[in-house]
This record gives sequence, structure tokens and C-alpha cells, in this order.
Amino acid sequence: MQRCGWVKLDEPLYVEYHDKEWGKPVYDDQKLFEMICLEGAQAGLSWWTILQKREGYREAFDDFNAEKIVQYTDEKLAELKEDTRIVRNRLKIASVVTNAQAYLHMQEQHGSFSNYIWQFVDHQPMINQWKTLAEVPVTTAISDQMSKQLKKDGFKFVGSTICYSFMQAVGMVNDHVQDCLCYEGEANE
Repeated sequence: MQRCGWVKLDEPLYVEYHDKEWGKPVYDDQKLFEMICLEGAQAGLSWWTILQKREGYREAFDDFNAEKIVQYTDEKLAELKEDTRIVRNRLKIASVVTNAQAYLHMQEQHGSFSNYIWQFVDHQPMINQWKTLAEVPVTTAISDQMSKQLKKDGFKFVGSTICYSFMQAVGMVNDHVQDCLCYEGEANE
């Protein structure tokens, strides 16, 4: 069975992520918040690094409960900087708190974070038809627009490449290549 070329086939966690999560639409606010934070943590690193630490991130950041995260003290942030379960980058850790504040504000303004984030694709997943991994872009005009708006709305670590990876991860964009076992089923759902 063929899978997208970026999948580490000898790593069950990666295969499961590809087969069961990547490219599948997510509308749950907390899950969307988790993924935007994890994609930001990935900046300069591989997704495999973050995927292996995802459970640690969930534990360290209170399951990405934004209401709790905005209450973090300097002491808590210092503890996180020493937590080996996550990427110990001061700016990336602080960005989760900043993003939690922006996330809660967007929920308030738009009724849900899902309403806010899905507006960038008119609330419909975009199904692409790439034949090879080389055709899949790392940014698009939509990810550029999303990045600019997220930054304007107070989010950090949301460059266009991060936004496009986020869009792929949460199914706003389905970039499974045509010979991938996940392509047909998702395109026809």
C-alpha cells in the first residue's frame, strides 16, 4: 500500500498519524488550538520531532486548555523551559500563552475558533490532486493571507509555511498524493 512519501514507514506512530489524522477535517476548537501550537513548535524542526513529543506537550500544557494556559505564571514558564518532554525554546513556550490569549479572543469574536480559522477556506476542505510529493506547495496565497491575519490578531509562530502545514494537518487542505491509500477515500467522502 502506498502512502505519501514523507511518512516514516518504519515508525507506527507516523503511519497512524498519516492514516488517521493528517488531511482529515478538524472542527473541534481545542484540537485546532493544539495543532496551531504544535505546528509553531515545529518551526525549524521536523514534524517527527514534535509528533514524538505530542503527549508530553499535552501533559505540560494542560491538554491545551487555553483558559488554564493564560493563567500561567513566570514560575510555570520557567518550569516549562526545563521540561524535557517539550521543545525547550523560551520564545516557543511563551508563544503558547500568547496564542491562548488570541485564541480566546477569536472564540469570543467569532463564536468559535473553528468558525474563525475555517473562514480562510470558505468553511470547505480543499481537495488537491497532486501526483507527486514534489508538486505539493509549502505555502499558498491562502496560507499567506492566514498568516498575515493570525499575526494581526495576536498569534505568534504563524508564518505562511507553518500555516500551510497547519491547514494540511487539520484537513483544511487535503494534500494526500493521488497514489496514496488515503487519497481516494477522503476525496470521495
